[in-house]
Amino acid sequence: MPRSMTSTGGQPALAHALSDSEDRLVSAEEPLAALQLRCGGDLPGTIAVPALLDVVRKARRYGLRLARPVVAQDGIETITAWIEVQPRPDGEQGCEIALLNWRTAPLVALDPGEFDSRRAEIDRHLAEFFARLDANQRVLVCEAQAPDLAELAAAMHAEVGRMWTDFVGIEGIDSGQMLHWRLLDGVKVSVPGSSRTWRASLLPQYAPEGPPPGFELCLTAQEPLDAPPAPLAIAGATGSHDRLLGREIAPVLRQPIARIIANAETIRTRLAGPLAQEYADYAGDIAAAGQHLLALVEDLADLEVVEADDFSTQPDRIDLAEVARQAAGILGVRARDKDIAIDAPRVGESLPATAEFRRVLQILLNLIGNAIRYSPAGSQVWIRLEAQAGRVQAIVADQGPGLSEEDQARVFAKFERLGRSGDGGTGLGLYISQRLARAMGGDLTIESAPGQGARFILELPAAEFPA
Repeated sequence: MPRSMTSTGGQPALAHALSDSEDRLVSAEEPLAALQLRCGGDLPGTIAVPALLDVVRKARRYGLRLARPVVAQDGIETITAWIEVQPRPDGEQGCEIALLNWRTAPLVALDPGEFDSRRAEIDRHLAEFFARLDANQRVLVCEAQAPDLAELAAAMHAEVGRMWTDFVGIEGIDSGQMLHWRLLDGVKVSVPGSSRTWRASLLPQYAPEGPPPGFELCLTAQEPLDAPPAPLAIAGATGSHDRLLGREIAPVLRQPIARIIANAETIRTRLAGPLAQEYADYAGDIAAAGQHLLALVEDLADLEVVEADDFSTQPDRIDLAEVARQAAGILGVRARDKDIAIDAPRVGESLPATAEFRRVLQILLNLIGNAIRYSPAGSQVWIRLEAQAGRVQAIVADQGPGLSEEDQARVFAKFERLGRSGDGGTGLGLYISQRLARAMGGDLTIESAPGQGARFILELPAAEFPA
């Protein structure tokens, strides 16, 4: 092991190592040798610490002496080291590596609740089938996003109120067998009409006390479709209007983009193992870019649908309070990341309305997401419910900068972004939301003033729950 290499300041090295022309670590002293092994590498073997490998590659390729801080995690500790690397003077094509400083600190354990929230967010991105279940895992509403799930969606729509396990095959579990939701979370299922293998995720609705009052069911495919999907039937459309994006392109793009987002989120949140912060940040950038691209695809597909001459919704009796609670729960992680509190309707609060469940959920997600985006850290977003004269309202209020009268007149216009730049928005969300509200016999309006936040008011026809 060479010992001639010292730092540019004359500091003696704590340990030395050698790499070859393929950036393999061919020899190393402690503690570098042990770090290589704990990070899953071999000795000799390709350098297993990503940050160190990056420095060695640059030094070898450019023939330069480089000094860099290196951060690594071995599953037990976070290691911060100062490394100097220079091309080998013996004519070999590798590098000499000198360790000049070494500090360790225990890894900070991920909070179990935060872990569950991150996993749920990833499952929602990957899922191609969604269903809303009650406390007894009975189907309330569902939506399919892949053609080989059409049979499952049709069966669930036809028999709302049955347990979701009646509609799929689960190895070792009888149809209709009632099991605790934790035993079903993560099971592999077979779906009629689909040759793919699916994984079920049961995401419980938050409740301050007692068991969950309901669940989200997400089905995620273990493999992609074998061939490009056939055109999907668009809910609410009855004519033959040619919708190229919604019928042909969006289903093809949605799955690979969602997988990019999910994989990047897995890396960013360290669910797959420890990772240096700079690499986690890079994965976060990938996830954010993927989310913007997916939102663009979804918005353009929705635009085709709502502007079609034959577009209509499928109204049903829904609980507006329940939809608001679900929307708040889905966006809870995003709000916490920005230190924003969402004040949603309390469990037990109810407000019956006549509307299409998934369209109302889509509108509220857009309104609450906008409120989170434009509200300052430490503020609050309120969701209030009101009823009067055969109409019901869900009001989403924030503490953001507010809008002038001129901006309020433009906020629902198509492609209107009100001066936003660089956030990936399309300026279609509010336009589509208002079109959806009006198609359901309601409306979407705004009340605001500069410096006083904004109140978006979703109004729908009232309904009565059966006694």
